[in-house]
Amino acid sequence: MGLRNYLDKNVAPHFHEGGKFEKYYTFYEMFDTMLYSPDSVTRTGAHVRDGLDLKRIMMTVWFCTFPAILFGLWNVGYQANMQIAELGASPLAGWRSDVVMALTGFDPNSLLANVLHGAVYYIPILLTVYIGGFIWEGLFAWKRGHEVNEGFFVTGILFTLILPPAIPLWQVFLGISFGVVIGKEVFGGTGKNFLNPALVGRAFLYFAYPAQMSGDAVWTAVDNFSGATSLSLAASGNLDYAVGLTANALTEGAAAATASLAWMNTFLGNIQGSIGETSTLAILIGGAALLLTKIASWRIVLGVFLGMVGMSAIFNGVGSDTNAMFDMPWYWHLTVGGFAFGMIFMATDPVSASMTNTGKYIFGALIGVMTVLIRVINPAFPEGIMLAILFGNLCAPLIDYFVTQANIRRRLRRTGGVA
Repeated sequence: MGLRNYLDKNVAPHFHEGGKFEKYYTFYEMFDTMLYSPDSVTRTGAHVRDGLDLKRIMMTVWFCTFPAILFGLWNVGYQANMQIAELGASPLAGWRSDVVMALTGFDPNSLLANVLHGAVYYIPILLTVYIGGFIWEGLFAWKRGHEVNEGFFVTGILFTLILPPAIPLWQVFLGISFGVVIGKEVFGGTGKNFLNPALVGRAFLYFAYPAQMSGDAVWTAVDNFSGATSLSLAASGNLDYAVGLTANALTEGAAAATASLAWMNTFLGNIQGSIGETSTLAILIGGAALLLTKIASWRIVLGVFLGMVGMSAIFNGVGSDTNAMFDMPWYWHLTVGGFAFGMIFMATDPVSASMTNTGKYIFGALIGVMTVLIRVINPAFPEGIMLAILFGNLCAPLIDYFVTQANIRRRLRRTGGVA
């Protein structure tokens, strides 16, 4: 209560009407409501009152990402420390390595050393994303004269989890700026964007800086590493799906890094990858909470999953002598790359997804099918979930339109009207 009283008596009057910082009220309100619920609530019996609002929904999604965040912190550090301790790789030069060396060293068997090594990469990314995002959110809210919405809490945290750990911070700032401004604010802000802002920012980085955002070396925060991601290994025919082990790796470094790449490794997340996308188990734990609270639509999740399984089965049946990706079974598609994360946290974005119940099935199935199509058929994009979700976002209004029209025609036929 002390902080609340101090803000109300000593700080807030300067930002309210008549105060010397009146024109900056938007920025004060943004940080005040981060700490406390707003006092503009319904207190009479004339309205339905509920404890669930936009802020609480967004914070629930935010908390549901914690399993992926915590595992990602450990895994980023573990992958780097393992390369340093066992394969003789060099830490990336800079203050991050100096901090880790001074406090814990590069010991892959130490939980603290792994978490610290992951944190020195993740925390700067997190701070850059939220500083950059709140700058743009605040500027647009200030210009339009309305309050800052809480939607960026989720956009920001999701964006941090789909980035490689060693990405330059200036690219992080550019990516989140593009996602917020072009992906959301130019269309009116939270609730009016038809594309997922986090994926818009990730797509911008992917196409603007392909050398840094795709390939092999970006996934592990060390120098002198030539290992490949699981999708890269699959595309080159270096995964044996029968036993889940690498058949023959491309380089000595890749062989050492992927010698035990069984399916269970990809499910648990003990592989190279983006910060929050490697552990399907951690993602599903957070996803279960989203589904139980009914914040995420189970229809979309089911549609994405069944679309992926169906398309995978078709390719498995057709087969190919020249394209190893035809043989990848559905349970590998589920655990490699960012499929699980996209299915749970990105495709279920209620703003950019289909609104009708039937449309949610179709929307999800379209994403699942497109993901496998892109992964298997297009050699330029080993990961397809990002482009598939953005394509689904574009089709969502059309899907809902046809579903609605079909419902109208069916009701007219049932009541004897004219279709």
